[in-house]
Amino acid sequence: MDAETALDDAYFDYCPWDFVGRASAGQRAAQDAHQRRLAESGARLGARCYVSAAAGVFTDTLRLGTDSYIAGHAYVTGEVTAGDDCTVNPYATVRGRITLGDGVRIGAHSSLLGFNHGFAPDRPVHRQPLTSKGITVGDDVWIGSHVVVLDGVTIGDHCVVGAGAVVTKDLAPWTIAAGNPARPLRDRRAQGGPRRDRPASGDLPGGLPGDLSGNRPGHPSDDLGDAVARFADRARAQAADLVARCWNPDTGRYADRPGAPATVRAHCDAVEIADLLLGSPPEQFAADEHAARLRALQDPGSGLVPEFAPDGGAGVLPAPAADGWIDDGTAEYHVLAVGYALDLLGSRLAQPVHVVRRMTVGQLLARLESLPWRTRTWSAGAWVDCWATGAHRNLELGVEDGEPGTLEALFGWLTTRVDPWTGMWGTAGSPAAGRLQLVNGYYRLTRGSYAQFGLDVPYAERVVDTVLAHGRDQRWFAAGRENACNVLDVAHPLWLAGRRGGHRAAEVRAWAEEQLTRALGRWRDGAGFGFGPAGEGGGGPGREPGLQGTEMWLAIVWLLADLVGVADRLAYRPRGVHRPEPARSPGFATPG
Repeated sequence: MDAETALDDAYFDYCPWDFVGRASAGQRAAQDAHQRRLAESGARLGARCYVSAAAGVFTDTLRLGTDSYIAGHAYVTGEVTAGDDCTVNPYATVRGRITLGDGVRIGAHSSLLGFNHGFAPDRPVHRQPLTSKGITVGDDVWIGSHVVVLDGVTIGDHCVVGAGAVVTKDLAPWTIAAGNPARPLRDRRAQGGPRRDRPASGDLPGGLPGDLSGNRPGHPSDDLGDAVARFADRARAQAADLVARCWNPDTGRYADRPGAPATVRAHCDAVEIADLLLGSPPEQFAADEHAARLRALQDPGSGLVPEFAPDGGAGVLPAPAADGWIDDGTAEYHVLAVGYALDLLGSRLAQPVHVVRRMTVGQLLARLESLPWRTRTWSAGAWVDCWATGAHRNLELGVEDGEPGTLEALFGWLTTRVDPWTGMWGTAGSPAAGRLQLVNGYYRLTRGSYAQFGLDVPYAERVVDTVLAHGRDQRWFAAGRENACNVLDVAHPLWLAGRRGGHRAAEVRAWAEEQLTRALGRWRDGAGFGFGPAGEGGGGPGREPGLQGTEMWLAIVWLLADLVGVADRLAYRPRGVHRPEPARSPGFATPG
């Protein structure tokens, strides 16, 4: 072998993607022979793959898709399956049960460890049994250099993991994460948004080093970011106990707070809080038992979920209206609460939401026209939220509507009825009544429709104008007068309508900073957040800390922190009812 060939061989150990285009005939023959040896051990390699002879490949199972590579000095063992266009870079370690999607890049010196040692005190570590839950990595994922991914982790599609991160928990699709332990920093798709001081990840050398908090040296949000991080650590340390205080072992159910009656929503709030802060289900049951209990609550005739009866038994729904709908506001909200709690538990509703499935286009349009848009806009928006969420759940189950086109009819009706002056639905309000009903109804309506289905809201700048005007109303937003519903119903529209532009960004940020500072001070150690003073009509559970207040304020804190630019310091991101991302890809298609 001459010096030039030797140099070329070493080059391909470190740049395997160039092998197909630059290798000599002799090098191709040597690679073919190497792959035949691997195949004799059970490996299955796609077209145009390259596996460096300098890599330590000692697998029980190896599957590589087309155009995938293992570079020199990588260490690959166990059961490894990779899709097309995957690269294991030099000195990376891939061990255990590992599944990679298409287009995965594993940086140099990174380790995917799909197994674990026991460390019980009854025997030496080297004699402890091994366990393996496995690691799953989705499509289009970039794992930077010196990253460690631990056993049991799933990294969703389109994620980016910054250099040096230690990934101990699942990452949702599109997450950009970094740190030890790895924390979600932002959504990869959110390149615009109100955080103008934060650079796009592509502008950062090496992908994600440096400060991604959105803060500038000396900027006021530096201190607020520190306060946010301290709050999150405090809440996380107390999460299990504050959920446990609301669990009644005698009834086997959750209540919003000690001494309150058991409710369906309390169980769902407990699941959301535990997922948000602990990344696991509440410790009272395993995930499948939580899911089984929630799935069993669904009424087989309507697909709605009634509240427990006063004696704690099964709830009863009222008789249906002429169009088949059952008017029960609590059961309507449970379509949201139970459905999203089941998502977090890795499950789904047991059956379709039949009252949505059976509704014809004509019945839907008649119901929309009859809703109290002028007097109780919140109630009208809440109905749209329930109906659209039921449609989402039915699509998720692969169930067609009773009459094709009902979901399209909903969005058509909304698009033609929105007020271009306010960007909202319903009466614009008056000096005496204010904009409370208008804005709160807007949140409920858009949460279930535009936000849930990933569609842009109409007249986004007018929405920001309307919401900011409402947010200055001291009847609802003076210190001590805020409740979770009212603050959420401003924070979410500002986030939703403002994330693709900078309309009045400084005012939005100032409002969010003020509300975030106040919100952090409401936490009660060992008990969480109280909902706050009763809203219009006496709604809400009040000031006493409980599960509903805690679940809502945790989501509000994230939204406010994201508007300020410090949400990364929380190291959590809502995934349930109050999630910022759509529940499904834009459009109405059933997932394949």
